Amino acid sequence: MTTVDELWFRASEANQQAEQAYHRLTERYDPDLEFERGRHVSRRRFRTLVDRVAGTGAPYGAHTIVYRPDASLLLVRHEGIDMWVLPGGEVEPDEEFREAARRELSEEAGVEASYDGLAVLTRVGIECAQYTAWGVLPVFAARAETTEPTVSDPDGEISEAAWFDTLPEDTRDRADLLTWRERRFET
Repeated sequence: MTTVDELWFRASEANQQAEQAYHRLTERYDPDLEFERGRHVSRRRFRTLVDRVAGTGAPYGAHTIVYRPDASLLLVRHEGIDMWVLPGGEVEPDEEFREAARRELSEEAGVEASYDGLAVLTRVGIECAQYTAWGVLPVFAARAETTEPTVSDPDGEISEAAWFDTLPEDTRDRADLLTWRERRFET
């Protein structure tokens, strides 16, 4: 008797959801930049990420590049990974990616912004032993309407929010953000 490998089956479901999410995003928006990234993770982490992707298409949620006219960018300090990151997080069931990004921006930085479109769309490959899956990581662009950050993160992961003209060295995906800003502001 052949047994069905449950983790392989979940990864297959996740890949289908990721494909649908990718097509919805690219049909609705024209991303400024697209990237492909890969992560090798533990079996336990793989299961968590695959479950997220199977539910929404996104292993790491939706995020926002918030900018001011002077090209400074808003970052938040994520204590769990000890880095500066873009505001963002998990997508709730039946929540659109942009709605999730806006909600997370409000929680993590308290800044209101006018959304422009999709700044970056990354296809994130996830690997664990013989298992593979992938998901989308949408990052929206938004012009700040209010500029005084206030952190009220219900998860307690974000300790600080600040504007940066020069991005700190410990900024997650720093090179990608600099590339986007350079294109956006033609600096």
